[in-house]
Amino acid sequence: MAKRVTRLGGLLAAYQRRDPAARSKLEIFLLYPGVHAVLYHRAANWLYRHRRFFLARCVSQWSRFWTGIEIHPGAQIGRRLVIDHGSGIVIGETAEIGDDCLLYQGVTLGGTGKDQGKRHPTLGNNVMVGSGAKVLGPLTVGDNARIAAGAVVLRAVPANSTAVGVPARIARMSGRPVYYADDVDQIHVADPLLEEIDALSRRLEALERQLRETNHRTERTA
Repeated sequence: MAKRVTRLGGLLAAYQRRDPAARSKLEIFLLYPGVHAVLYHRAANWLYRHRRFFLARCVSQWSRFWTGIEIHPGAQIGRRLVIDHGSGIVIGETAEIGDDCLLYQGVTLGGTGKDQGKRHPTLGNNVMVGSGAKVLGPLTVGDNARIAAGAVVLRAVPANSTAVGVPARIARMSGRPVYYADDVDQIHVADPLLEEIDALSRRLEALERQLRETNHRTERTA
């Protein structure tokens, strides 16, 4: 019992740390649908692991009706998962979520519709998934990674990196841990494709300048 209370306290503290609108742990416990969804899932997952599949789905469907968050009873969720607002979130049966992750509204951890067995994503620790992002298939998102709002991730995301765009492209952040889930910043995300285009544009300008200088010297010596 004491262990469960400690885990609940850690969950509420995580919400309080990451949500500036949260005024007290009591308010979070009573009014935050993300907390309710996680607590319902613990009951549904216990029933699922004990092969009470119908009862497990009953609990998960009630949670979906009550919170707007659909978590399959078979999904594995780590500690201190923060679900911000949460409306429209879908987490599939074989999805795995590590500790201290952060999910925003509209996130889907889904399958591709053609896989058997393990068919949903695995998120490492300290992963942030932005609003409306879709992570599809049995891929792995490494520790401390960030998935930008609206991204569609179809391949693995390395640790300490960012996935941006549709389909998502990967931008490694110099190999250093960033702990995006604590930063809770969905907006200031560098797009690696735009950075490459900008670099090419600068290179083209330099080549054109060099060509003009060469032509000018040729004309002077002619």
